[in-house]
Order: sequence, then structure tokens, then C-alpha cells
Amino acid sequence: MGKTAQHKSFNKATKAGFIIALGVVYGDIGTSPLYTMQSIVEGQGGLQHISENFILGAVSLIIWTLTLITTVKYVMIALNADNHHEGGIFSLFTLVRKMAKWLIIPAMIGGATLLSDGALTPAVTVTSAIEGLRGVPSLATLYSDQNIVVITTLIILALLFLIQRFGTGFVGKVFGPLMMIWFSFLGISGFINSFLNLQIFKAINPYYAIHLLLSPENKAGLFVLGSIFLATTGAEALYSDLGHVGKGNIHVSWPFVKICIILSYCGQGAWLIAHRGSDLGNLNPFFAILPTRLMIYGVILATFASIIASQSLISGSFTLVSEAIRLKLLPMLKIYYPGQTLGQLYIPAVNFALWITTSCIVIYFRTSAHMEAAYGLAITVTMLMTSVLLSYYLVQKGLPRALAFGIMAFFILIEGMFFIASAIKFMHGGYVVVLIALIIMFVMFIWHHGNAIVFKYIKSLNLNDYKHQLKALRDDSTIDVYQTNVVYLTSRMDHEWIDRSILYSILDKRPKRAQVYWFVNVKVTDEPFTAEYKVDMMGTDYIVRVVIYLGFRMRQEIPRYLRTIVTDLMESGRLPKQHQDYSISPGRKVGDFRFVVIEEKLTNARQMNGFDRFVLTTKATIKKFTSSPSRWFGLQFSEVTMETVPLVLSDVRNLEIHERIPEVEPNMNEDGVPSTTTVLKPKDLIKQQKISRIKKFRNKKK
Repeated sequence: MGKTAQHKSFNKATKAGFIIALGVVYGDIGTSPLYTMQSIVEGQGGLQHISENFILGAVSLIIWTLTLITTVKYVMIALNADNHHEGGIFSLFTLVRKMAKWLIIPAMIGGATLLSDGALTPAVTVTSAIEGLRGVPSLATLYSDQNIVVITTLIILALLFLIQRFGTGFVGKVFGPLMMIWFSFLGISGFINSFLNLQIFKAINPYYAIHLLLSPENKAGLFVLGSIFLATTGAEALYSDLGHVGKGNIHVSWPFVKICIILSYCGQGAWLIAHRGSDLGNLNPFFAILPTRLMIYGVILATFASIIASQSLISGSFTLVSEAIRLKLLPMLKIYYPGQTLGQLYIPAVNFALWITTSCIVIYFRTSAHMEAAYGLAITVTMLMTSVLLSYYLVQKGLPRALAFGIMAFFILIEGMFFIASAIKFMHGGYVVVLIALIIMFVMFIWHHGNAIVFKYIKSLNLNDYKHQLKALRDDSTIDVYQTNVVYLTSRMDHEWIDRSILYSILDKRPKRAQVYWFVNVKVTDEPFTAEYKVDMMGTDYIVRVVIYLGFRMRQEIPRYLRTIVTDLMESGRLPKQHQDYSISPGRKVGDFRFVVIEEKLTNARQMNGFDRFVLTTKATIKKFTSSPSRWFGLQFSEVTMETVPLVLSDVRNLEIHERIPEVEPNMNEDGVPSTTTVLKPKDLIKQQKISRIKKFRNKKK
């Protein structure tokens, strides 16, 4: 599939894509009606303390939050900021990073907080769903025990993370139809209950939203926005999941989802107005609007929907991490592409980390009420950072700077109020999410700054200046043959310029005599099945610079590709045949290979400050927990030599040291009397040697 066809597919909406989008993208935002209105009413003190104007204002705030934040900012603006059909804050940063270096800061903060929210969302949604089973009479006794709730939640989370390996296409096909039923259920139940008080539709007027914020009747004041914000927490995940379902499918499915969600809030609002002043305890208005005979079905359906809600954050986390790896903000991790598109990916290490973290959160907080106290704080920070980056994206697209910054200032003002309203959650559990975000930010900073330090010290050399040495080494019969083909894999190769550490390995560390020296750079393309290469032999038959272009779904089996390249070069006459006297394959013309993987190690570099040494030491520690280069490039069954070279080669120089001269006994004449000949003592001798060296240095200088 060409780039044009893939672009059309990305923007095109299909029936299957519509269903998959419901299952992958909208789980989080689609389950917000379960707890948002309940949180608002509880914040006001219960049904006894609410009025019609309060409910109208609350529903109006929800409608306009969904409209301004989710619809305008994310669906209409952010979805256009895709990087090779992938969304998310790191994708957005990639598009604007050349405009200002400091933009890496909001990108790192936003990415870290969104990833931390990805660990909390599955915990709170699944726990809430399982606790909802207490509303089923036959299960009420069993699930009144919180230990049973925790155990059931942990089992479901384990199953949820287990199926991620099959890809979001599979997950969407399974969950999509269920979410279609769920959203239809939201819309129908909400629409029917709206007839209890048709005045609820007056909430479309933003006057009621503004009036509630300024009204003394609102006991929570501005902090009511902390509960209102729960209605739109899934907006950022919607952007992050862009690559999984495509822009076209989101554009078509969001109006349906939004209408169903708003109808649900209107139905709950109408029911609350009809029952205001009543004492109904802790009854959730979402379930209260259902007829008694349908209650059990509503609880079961809500349970499945809440489980599915975790999916959007999990799949979004995969996308975020993959983009962070490309930006060199996180270490290299093994990525699988189980689907047919670039956006459908699976990262085992991230999946495992999320599973462990989410399970620990469930065990620590135990109840959904405690988890909800921390919910929403991290995502407000992510939204603020996204707005900062979007302002630069709009400028880049040609919008006048004043207008672009003005538009984003409007969103930052709104999101800033949400952040202030959510900040009080820090002491009620929000510190856990903040701690997770800080850990992720620390890893990002170490990896990013560590790479910057390495690039500062690593120098490149021009291969043209060393061709004669490589030829002489190849023809030097006094040195044993190291291998027929010596292959160096490098991520830093710019035309004839390669890392000095590679030539240091060939010529200095141990002269490696070979028939052919290979310098290979692997690049992953946006096409799924690309398998191409570009070769430059620099006018020789013993130096081969190769850039291998592999599609994102192609396995990086570099040894097998190299054998094909060798055969092609031999058939074209550019490379001499490598006859093998001993082989199980008669007539074999391709010689043996040895892959050399070089790792720069930090030496006791005296010109490096203590902070840089700390960063590189920490980076090396983190690297121990990542995949090895051998696994990245499919070298498990090849001959591989791992070499380490000092990061700062210039620091490997002679250190000053002096010879210790033994004390000389005085000369004695024949009569045993000390000779009058002067014999210098060791200290005097050393002093004289220093004076002599200084004189020589001054003479040279003259």
C-alpha cells in the first residue's frame, strides 16, 4: 500500500472502523456518566441541597466542557496534528520541536502525567464496575466483602492485559459491539427519562453554566469543576488512540457518542430535578433512572463497559511509549505490530509495567471511592501541556501568531480552572499519580540528557581518510583473519562519516583483518512491508556502507538480509565472490559474518562534571533492564562480539609518573675514605630532571 492509499485509508470512515473506534477509543469518556453526576450531587451535600438551577447549571457545564474541550480542541483541532497517522502529545511535539527547544519540557510533563493516568484509570474503572455488582441481589452478599472485590478486580485486570498481545484490532472487534450496545443504552435511557422534566434541555444554554459558577447556591464554588471534569477525562486518550482507528472513524463516531452521553446526563438531570429534596442515601442517579426490572441488566452492562474503558488508556500508552522511544526519551523496547496498520502496536514491557502498577494501586487503595479521590489530577496537567504545544502547531500551519496563541490561551484558561479545582485531590490520593509521573519524568530526563551528553563527546570520522589503512589491514598477511565479513551496526552514520569508536575498534583496540568491512544503519519506515536497501562502496570492493529500510511490520533479521545483499552485490560484480573451502552447502559463495556491537562506557573522564557522570551512570543502570541490541537486530543465532570503548577517547592519555631512583651509596676510595666526587641525592636528582625538562620546553617554545 502506497503512502497516498494509506493516507486515504487513515481519513476514511468504515462500518468496521466505526465499531472498532467505539471499543478502543471511547471507553473512558463513555463510562463517565456512571460516576460524574453522583460526584456532583455528593459534592453539594446530597439531593436535599440541590435545586433545579443547580442541576441545570451542572448539566450545562458538562455539555459545554464536552463541546469546548473534547469536540473543539481535540476532535476538530488536535486530530489534525498527526505524525505519520499517530496521535498523542509526543506526536504533537515531533511536529513543533524545531520551533523552540524548550518545548521538550511540556512534552515530557504531559507524556509522563498521561502515562501515570493510564495506570490509574484501569484500576478505578474496573473496581467501580465490580463494586456495582452489589446492586445485583444474587451477588450482593458475596461482593459486600471488599476482599472479594479486590480479588475479582485483579483477575479481570490480568485477563485484560493478557489479551493486549492480540492487538487493538482484535480488542476493538470484541469490545466494539458491546460498546455499541452501551452507548445506545445510554442514549435511550437518558432520552426516556428526560421527559420527567423537559426543562433539562435548557442546559444547552451556557448561561446556566456560568450562573452556577457564580451562584452562592454552589457550595463547592470553583471546585465543583473537579467533578465536572470527570466527564471529559477520556479526551486526551481519544487523541492518543488516533493511530489505532484513524481520523475518519473518530470524526464519524464522535457525534454519535457525544449525543448518547449528553442524553444520559440530561436523563439523570431530569430525574434529579423530579426527586430533589428526597433522601435517597447514596443511590447513584445513573442506576436510579432505570426501571427496577432492568436494574440487573444495567449493572451487568455497566460492568462490561467499565472494563472496556481501561482499553483506551492502555492502547494509548503503547502509542505514547513508541513515540517516546523514537524521540529518544525512553530506552529501546521491543515493539510488536499485531494489526495491519502502524498505529496498532503492542509493547510487552509497557503492558507488564502497567499491569503491575495498576494491580498495586488496586491493592493499595482497595475501594473505588479512594481511587476516585485521585482521579483527574494528572490528566488536567496533560491537557494544559497539549494546549501549549497546539498553539505552536497552529502557528506552524500558518495561523497568525496572535490568533493561535489567543485560541490556546482560551483553552489554557479553562483547563487551568479545572487544574485548580482538581489540585485538592493531591492529599486525597493524587500524590500516588504524581509520584508515578515524577518517576516517568525522571527516566525521560535521564535518557534524553544522557543521549545529549553522549553526542557531545562522541566524534565522527570520515571513512575516506582511513580507506588506505583498511586496505593495508585487509592485505596484511602477518595478522590473522578475524572474519570474512565484519559488520558494525550503527545508528549514527551520515554519508561517509561514522563514529570514531568504530574505527577505534577496527584499527586500535585489536586490528580486525577482514575481506569486507560493513557499516550498517537500519531505518524503520511508515510502510508496513518495506524491504529495501541503499549501498555505497566508496569506490572499493572492501568497504560497504548500507542503509536498510524495513517496514514497521518486518522482522529485523539483519543477518538474513545481509546475505541477500551480499549475493546481489556479487551478482552485479561490485563485490568479489567469497569462496568457502569447507561448507555443508556445495558452491557456497558467501563468507562468514561477525557482528560487532559497540557500547560506549563512561570512563573516569576528568573533563566531565559530576552531574553528567551521574546522568550517564543512571542511564547505564536503566539500560540493563531493556532489550539487548542482539535481540533488536535478530542476532541471537549469529556470531556477535560485544565491545566496550571509553566514551571520552581523548581522556585515554599518558598520565605523569616518575621513576623512583634508589638511594646511591657514596663512592669510597682505596683507603675507605668517601670520595670528594659529588653524588646527587634522589630528591636533588629529581629536581634537576624537572629543571632540565623545563629548559627543553622553553627552548622548543622559542
